[in-house]
Amino acid sequence: MTRFARFATSFPFASLAFAVLLCAVGCHNQDQASTDTSAQSQADQGQDPAAANLAPASYNTSPAPAASSPASQPASPDYSTDSSAPSDENDYAEPPVATAPQPPPALPDYQQPPCPGDGYIWTPGYWNYASTSYYWVPGAWTRAPYTGALWTPGFWGVLAGRYVFHPGYWGRHVGYYGGINYGHGYGGAGYEGGYWNRDHFSYNRAVTNVNTTVVHNVYNYTNITRVTNITRVSYNGGNGGVQIRPRPVEIAARREPIAPRMTTQVQHEESFRNNREQFATPDRAHPTNLAVNRPIEADRNVRPEVRPQPQARPEPHPTPVQAHRPEPNRPEPRRPEEHK
Repeated sequence: MTRFARFATSFPFASLAFAVLLCAVGCHNQDQASTDTSAQSQADQGQDPAAANLAPASYNTSPAPAASSPASQPASPDYSTDSSAPSDENDYAEPPVATAPQPPPALPDYQQPPCPGDGYIWTPGYWNYASTSYYWVPGAWTRAPYTGALWTPGFWGVLAGRYVFHPGYWGRHVGYYGGINYGHGYGGAGYEGGYWNRDHFSYNRAVTNVNTTVVHNVYNYTNITRVTNITRVSYNGGNGGVQIRPRPVEIAARREPIAPRMTTQVQHEESFRNNREQFATPDRAHPTNLAVNRPIEADRNVRPEVRPQPQARPEPHPTPVQAHRPEPNRPEPRRPEEHK
């Protein structure tokens, strides 16, 4: 066999081996490029658009928390020299509507039902008190009462040795809700489940349970810090409660035009007051209904209003002791004469 014949016979096998080598190198590079692209996409997501749910930073009259502060525990500002410090609970929360002698139970863990359609805002479940025990008000999707409305959940706090419930409210920004981690976007501060994009609400698929065949305005922002609520504490302050104070941006949210919870939301709460399956008892692991599929519809003609600002409490001043002075036109009493 000539040299040319041997070369011609071995050429197909050499070409095949070379092609396999190129394919292996190319696939490796493609996988590496795909991984690099995914990591770059994750890094390039930038700021969460749902950060707009908090009041503008220009409202903040104190230094911002340090970047090293964990997201699960927003830094408590030093109010010693801050003029925006809350003078009382009415400065950062709705007036209490319920009281209880003991703290509420831990928050139950539950699955969020799918969003029923565009324009609905998730309102998390919470404990309410009736007679001698707590009962669970299930979480529900609620239609926003007006464009741009965001929900600030209610929370339990401590006042004068008793536990009080501050109901939630609607406003342009999310206010203070006690630092309670309700989950499903409400991690203790703000709301990460979506944001208003002009006249429609966009839902974050990384946080919210949405069906894209039903809900059309969606995005996927995954560069968030997921906080696992291990203790599931459901109240603020007192012994064992969440020790987080309101931040200036949260106080600012309540100073904007706000609207109280709607009649339909109160009716939703009342509908579970007489359901014994919703009450916390020693022999029941958790209430029967933790979240409902049926959404809550909005009241008509809901108009947010600016609430009167709490008046600053006057500082007590000691009353000066007045020196004894005789009244005008009245002679002083005569002193008894001394007898020697």
